[in-house]
Amino acid sequence: MAKQIAVVTDSNSGITQTQAQDMGLHVLPMPFMINNEIFYEDITLTQKEFYERLAEGADVITSQPTPDSVLKLWDSLLADHDEIVHIPMSSGLSGSCQSAVMLAQDYGGRVQVVNNQRISVTQRQSALDALELVRRGMDAAQIKDFLEKDKFNSSIYIMLDTLYYLKKGGRITPAAAALGTILKLKPVLQIQGDKLDAFAKARTASQGKSIMINAIRSDMEKRFGGADKDNIWLEIAYSYDRDAAMQLKSEVEEQFPGFDIHIDPLSLSIACHIGPGSLAVACCRKI
Repeated sequence: MAKQIAVVTDSNSGITQTQAQDMGLHVLPMPFMINNEIFYEDITLTQKEFYERLAEGADVITSQPTPDSVLKLWDSLLADHDEIVHIPMSSGLSGSCQSAVMLAQDYGGRVQVVNNQRISVTQRQSALDALELVRRGMDAAQIKDFLEKDKFNSSIYIMLDTLYYLKKGGRITPAAAALGTILKLKPVLQIQGDKLDAFAKARTASQGKSIMINAIRSDMEKRFGGADKDNIWLEIAYSYDRDAAMQLKSEVEEQFPGFDIHIDPLSLSIACHIGPGSLAVACCRKI
């Protein structure tokens, strides 16, 4: 008899509560402190409200889900499932993965926490991959093992519209931010594995988009076995400006004809560190 396995991720995946129900997934909402008041993404805080508060200069701080909220979700799922595969955001970008690993130690192997260092649209794809692996008959420990071995088969490049929020969050030096602002640079960052790293500096948005598209193509060809729609999931993410994201999508479609391109807003816990107007291109190798 096949085991009943629940797949859990968090709202950093960009999967909304409504989408999760349709997909057969469970999404842990990420908490925020805004001017010392607590909000939960997609439950008590919409994307629109979040950007309004950010524009007003509100003090926005991301937080980890409380141990209590994680345990409550797991316990309710284990009432009618044998095991759980839990896929949090990258351990390099938040402590919530490490916290979940510690909490899972009390569950005798019934909860498997996947540390595969993904975020946003690539984390979403991991959750969908986990559902597919459940269908293939794998148990939770096998799925964890598979997804962790697969972690470097994804890539994400992100162009920022402003360095203000990275500076505010202490993620870059004020001098670097001041220089970027004077020169009107559009920094392109990459997430490879567990860290957010500088990748390139573009002088214009169109140059930044070209840099991201070329970098993704290079990864597909050199690392993931070819730029082929049967081999690769291609994704776009953005903060706030959907029109700019749709424009990017049409440019990516021109470069990669025939690909089905998934597009999602970046989760708010990422957006508060990088601000509105960011655009990202990502890809994952199909399992």
